[in-house]
Amino acid sequence: MNREKTVLIVDDMEINRDILVEILKDDYHTIMAENGVQALEIINSNPDISAVLLDLIMPEMNGLEVLKELNKNGKIRVLPVFLITAAESMEMLMEGYHLGAVDVITKPFMAHFLKYRVSNVIELYGHRNELESIVEKQMGQLAQVNQSMVETLATVIEFRDCESGEHVKRIRGLTMILMSKVSSMYPEYYLPENEIKKIGTSSVLHDVGKIAIPDGILNKPGRLTKEEFEIMKQHTVKGCEILQRIPHIMEQGLYNYSYDICRHHHERWDGKGYPDGLSGDDISIWAQVVSVADVYDALTAERCYKKAFDHETAVNMIYNGECGTFNPKLMKAFEASMDDIMKKDWSVI
Repeated sequence: MNREKTVLIVDDMEINRDILVEILKDDYHTIMAENGVQALEIINSNPDISAVLLDLIMPEMNGLEVLKELNKNGKIRVLPVFLITAAESMEMLMEGYHLGAVDVITKPFMAHFLKYRVSNVIELYGHRNELESIVEKQMGQLAQVNQSMVETLATVIEFRDCESGEHVKRIRGLTMILMSKVSSMYPEYYLPENEIKKIGTSSVLHDVGKIAIPDGILNKPGRLTKEEFEIMKQHTVKGCEILQRIPHIMEQGLYNYSYDICRHHHERWDGKGYPDGLSGDDISIWAQVVSVADVYDALTAERCYKKAFDHETAVNMIYNGECGTFNPKLMKAFEASMDDIMKKDWSVI
């Protein structure tokens, strides 16, 4: 008995609805709709529906149009839909299958077979949805482990470089703001929110290679000599070497972003950066974004070798090319992000 489960019956013919209710009433709670518009209203307001029996030909909104809407809102992934048909064209049935319908129920209805088919599919979807829920929970736990691991590595940097502790927190926030903005402004740079979150987490490791830089150079209060600067530049490569030793404890996407950002956050649009001399969009957009975030924060934060610049001065230095050349589109996204940057509460990152 599945009386706790609900089946939605959608058909503009009252007699068809009544027959289906009679067939299923001993096993399921049933709800009826006489057209597609009503069906969508019921589906959107009732998350406990276990299956939908959907007529193809109806006034106002037919079955295929309902399926299209269920595809748009993602409900077709978790809600099995059976098509009800008499002698509709094969073309319509094939489109229905392509839109996610799980089976076809033909008229006149054969009660015994109909009950078994509905029952089997509901049970199958129930198991699948439960499994996906378990996997999603495990992925969330893995993400927490990755986050903790990244923050632990960032803490190691803090012990080496007294400024880096707060620096990496601000870099994550700036990266998230700027990456979201450039993604929304330029389709070629679009990334979904979950990937932007990974990039934000990965940005924390951009300077992990500083662990390998001698204290005398890392914390030197004055300007570095040419030889010292060459050693400092090695933190990009050294960071990648560190990451290569721990890929097994990082989620693959997070590792790839972290590695690329670590190596390329000092590359420049005109090819005058390091360590690989990349130019233009040969530099990944996430490495470009972290580069801007890193420069902005370095300018506006006090360091052992400099005082902090105010926001306006720092922004003008970046726009004027005093800190290297950046992607013009990225500069427009940076300008469009100013309000978000200025009102950000960095203490809660």
